[in-house]
Amino acid sequence: MEVSMQNAFEIKGIRIGDGKPVICVPVVSPEREAIIEHIKALTEQKVQMIEWRVDCFREADDVAAVRAVLDAVKPFLTETIFLFTFRTKQQGGSRQMEEWKILKLNETAAKSGCADMIDLEFFEATKPEKEIRRFQRIGVRVIASHHDFDATPDDRILRMLMEQMQQGGADVAKLAVMPQNADDVVRLLKLTNDMKQKYPTLPIVTMSMGALGVVSRMAGEIFGSCITFGAVGETSAPGQIAADKLDDILTVIHQGLC
Repeated sequence: MEVSMQNAFEIKGIRIGDGKPVICVPVVSPEREAIIEHIKALTEQKVQMIEWRVDCFREADDVAAVRAVLDAVKPFLTETIFLFTFRTKQQGGSRQMEEWKILKLNETAAKSGCADMIDLEFFEATKPEKEIRRFQRIGVRVIASHHDFDATPDDRILRMLMEQMQQGGADVAKLAVMPQNADDVVRLLKLTNDMKQKYPTLPIVTMSMGALGVVSRMAGEIFGSCITFGAVGETSAPGQIAADKLDDILTVIHQGLC
């Protein structure tokens, strides 16, 4: 039987929030032409979702350069969900930038007609609820995210993080943590299932990073995580699986549940 959630929505004919998790492929190239070529190649491979990690872009502090990349890739993205992400250094990203500059980049992406979704680091933003509503009014979906590359907090803190993001009004809440042992992975999977049951109207994305947590990237349909990240070339976080292999695994699980 297919695991179904009540929180699904659709972008470009791709459903997020029920059934087989959507595979998102990150693009982390530093150079403009490489970014454009990588995104074009991924769309030709019919990937479902692309995340542009703009913090990896060498010209990320230049709004005009970011806009130029968005304009260049927009024609390729007619059937592919496009997620725009600036990951700060304290959240595991490549660089630090003042908050107002990040918000300006996010606004540029939201208004470009290219981005379908914006990743907002919920606990790094001064007024995350306000920014979420602003981007939603522009017409994009918002992922409220939090990343801990050092540890998996205790259950009380994990729940608090997810519930605060849930209450912030985002379209999706994302939590990525680093396990120190197998128990940490089990705790995150349990939290995911608990959140799915308690808040069925909010799609969630969770992952336990690194080799220990690889099962969390494959078991989303069972426990309630609706997006998983797979690599084509470079990875953006430890533990990412090659997207084609990940798709095979997700398909086997999905068929077993139907």
